[in-house]
Amino acid sequence: MKLNVRKNMTIKFTKMQGLGNDFMVVDAIHQSIKFFPPLVQKWADRHFGVGFDQLLVVEEATQEGVDFRYRIFNADGSEVQQCGNGARCFARFVVDKGLTDKTEIKVETASGVIVLYLEENGWVRVNMGAPDFAPERLPFLNTNPQANYTLEVLGESVTLGAVSMGNPHAVLLVEKVEAARVDTLGAAIESHDCFPERVNVGFAQKIDRQHIALRVYERGAAETLACGTGACAAMVILRAWGLVDESVTVTLPGGSLLIRWRGKEGDPVWMSGPAITVFEGEIVE
Repeated sequence: MKLNVRKNMTIKFTKMQGLGNDFMVVDAIHQSIKFFPPLVQKWADRHFGVGFDQLLVVEEATQEGVDFRYRIFNADGSEVQQCGNGARCFARFVVDKGLTDKTEIKVETASGVIVLYLEENGWVRVNMGAPDFAPERLPFLNTNPQANYTLEVLGESVTLGAVSMGNPHAVLLVEKVEAARVDTLGAAIESHDCFPERVNVGFAQKIDRQHIALRVYERGAAETLACGTGACAAMVILRAWGLVDESVTVTLPGGSLLIRWRGKEGDPVWMSGPAITVFEGEIVE
C-alpha cells in the first residue's frame, strides 16, 4: 500500500510514557498526516522506527464545547477507542506544547468525551466515564449480563468479569500475579471467538481492599508495562465483586495508579497518575 505522506516531509513528534506504557505523540493540528496501518507499524518498530505501544494523535475537535480530538493507534496499526495512560500523556502534551493553557481539558474520543485535569503535583487526573457492563458494548457474545462469566479456553474453564471502559476488558482474579500465564492465556482470551473485536485481558491479584497488583495483555500490543483502562477495569470488576473499597492503588509492572469509583451505576471512574516526556524527535518521510 502506498503511504499517503509527501516525500521528504518532516514529521515532528514527542516520545512520552506513563508508567512505562510508551507513546509516540503527534500534533496533527499543525501537521497534515494520513495514518495508514503500514505507516504506524513502521514507526512502532523498536529496531527500525521510534518504537511505542501506541501512537497518540492530537486533532482539532469536531464537537462544540470540546477542546481536542484524541485518536489512538496500536502498534499493529489498528485504531482503538481509548487509552488511559495515553490520555494522561495527551493532557501533558497539549499543555507543554502551548496548544492550551487550561487545566481542565475536554477531549473527544471514539468512545465519547472524557475530561482531563492537570493536578498541582504534576499528575494528571482523568474522568474515564462510567463503566459499562452490558456484554453487547464490548462486544462480548453472551446474551445475559452477569457478575462473572465462564469461558472455555485452552482446554479449561476460566472465570472472568467483563466491562467496557471505552474499550473492552476481561479481568481474571489470580492468586499470584507474577505466576499468571499472561502470554499464553492472555493471548488466547484476547482473540477468543466470544470477543469478535478482541479484548484486553487483565490478571488481577487482590493485595488488600485498597491495593491490587495487575498485569495486562493488551489487544494489538501483547503485555505492556501499564494499562490505564486496564487498571480501571480491574478495580471496577473487583469492586463489583465486593473485594475492594472506593479508592484503590493499582500496581502494574511500570508503577502505580490511583483509581476511584463509588460503585454505583452511572458513576464515573477516576484515574490519577504521572505522564512523562522522554524525548522530542523528527521523522523524514
